Amino acid sequence: MARKVLVLGEVRDGSLRNVSFEAIAAAKTVAEGGEVVGVLIGDAVSALGTELYQYGADKVIAVEDEKLKNYTPDGYSQALLAVLDSEKPEGLILGHTAMGKDLAPKIAAKLGSGLISDAIAVEAAGGNLVFTRPIYSGKAFEKKFITDGLIFATIRPNNIAPLEKNEAASGTVAAVTVEIKDLRTIVKEVVRKASEGVDLSEAKVVIAGGRGVKSADGFEPLKELAKVLGGAVGASRGACDADYCDYSLQIGQTGKVVTPDLYIACGISGAIQHLAGMSNSKVIVAINKDPEANIFKVADYGIVGDLFEVVPLLTEEFKKLKIHS
Repeated sequence: MARKVLVLGEVRDGSLRNVSFEAIAAAKTVAEGGEVVGVLIGDAVSALGTELYQYGADKVIAVEDEKLKNYTPDGYSQALLAVLDSEKPEGLILGHTAMGKDLAPKIAAKLGSGLISDAIAVEAAGGNLVFTRPIYSGKAFEKKFITDGLIFATIRPNNIAPLEKNEAASGTVAAVTVEIKDLRTIVKEVVRKASEGVDLSEAKVVIAGGRGVKSADGFEPLKELAKVLGGAVGASRGACDADYCDYSLQIGQTGKVVTPDLYIACGISGAIQHLAGMSNSKVIVAINKDPEANIFKVADYGIVGDLFEVVPLLTEEFKKLKIHS
C-alpha cells in the first residue's frame, strides 16, 4: 500500500543531523513505494533541502520564520501541525533525539494519535509494518505495529542505515507560511557545554570513561584516542558525578543512548544503568583492572589492565595503522 510519509529534518548549527537521513530510509519502508516528504523548520533552512533530496526525499517543504530560529515545542509544533494539516500524510517519522523526544509526544497528543518511540528497525511483514524497539533498558525487544490512523514513530540514531547519497539529485523546496503565535517560551541564547567535534549520539566510535579515569585530566588519553579514531568521548554517570567531566557526556539510562560501531569502555565497571545506554553497540571493548567487572559480561573483547597504560598503546597502534593505510 503506497503511502505519503513526512520526515522532519533535524537541523543543528546550520547542518542536518545524520538521523534525518536515517529517518528518510525508514520512511521509504513505511511509504512502500509512496511519497517521502522532507520537512525543514527554522529561520533560514531551505538551502538544506538539496541534501534531503540526495538522501531519498521525493519532495521537500520548508517552514521559515525568525521565531523558529531556535527550537521551542510551541513553535515547532505549530509549524509541523500546519504541514500535517495541508499534506495529510499517512505516516510521520522523527529522530529519537532530545528534540524528537520532546516534540513527538506533543504532536501525538494534539492529533490523538498513537506513537511508537525509539524504534531501531522497521520492516514490512505479513501485510503489516513492524517496528522493533528495545524495552527494559535494552534487555529485551518488542515488535509493534499500528492498525489504524497515522503511522507515527521516532527512530533511534545510528540504527537504520541511510540510503546511498545521490549527489545528482535535486529539487525545489516548497515554502509554507505558518503564523507562529502565542509562544510561551522564547529562546534568546543557546549556551552549549557539550564537547566539540563528533556528535556523541551519532558517533560511529565512542571512547567512554568511568570512575577509573580518576580525574578530569584522566580523560585526556581518551580524547586523544577518540581524535585518532574520529570518534566522540562519553562517560558513565559515576565519572560525571565525580566532576571529571560534564553531564552532557553521560551515557546510560539517565543520559544518552548510543549505538556506535565501536564502543571502548575505559575504567567503567558496567552498572546496569550504564549498560542500558550502550549495550546495543555493534562491537564493545572493555578496559578494566578488575577481571570481575560487570562490563566484561557484555564486551566482545576485554583487556584486563591499567587504562593509563593500555589506552596510549592503542592510540599509538591506531596512529601507525592510519599512516600505513
